[in-house]
Amino acid sequence: MKPTAPRLPVWLLLGWNIVGLAAWGMQINASPEQLANGDAAVADVWRSMPLWVWGAYTVAVWGGLGGAVALLMRRRVAVALFAISLTGIVAQFGWSFLVSPLLTLKGWSAAIFPAVIFAIGLTGLLYARRQFR
Repeated sequence: MKPTAPRLPVWLLLGWNIVGLAAWGMQINASPEQLANGDAAVADVWRSMPLWVWGAYTVAVWGGLGGAVALLMRRRVAVALFAISLTGIVAQFGWSFLVSPLLTLKGWSAAIFPAVIFAIGLTGLLYARRQFR
């Protein structure tokens, strides 16, 4: 990593991924009804989510956090960890939007926050790659 690289982006990525870890922790311990906030159709989507999608979510969260920590420690493995995280993000939201009926139930507005998550994950990967060129 370049010794003069700005550190603020790294701290922002770390903060973002800590928030993601907190959200993941709450979601894996909540019932489908709690996750859907009373929307029975969305609760059915959560209930039907396969275990591999939960695994992809886990990989996305822990990979992103590991990438941010590795970047903070100026370790090249950050690039691989962010790439793994982005793969998990794509797998998770791929199922959510291509397989589940979520878009039919909630409309395209349901894709806004996942798009932000993808963009930040991609930014983390590109930033890490740039630091180790």
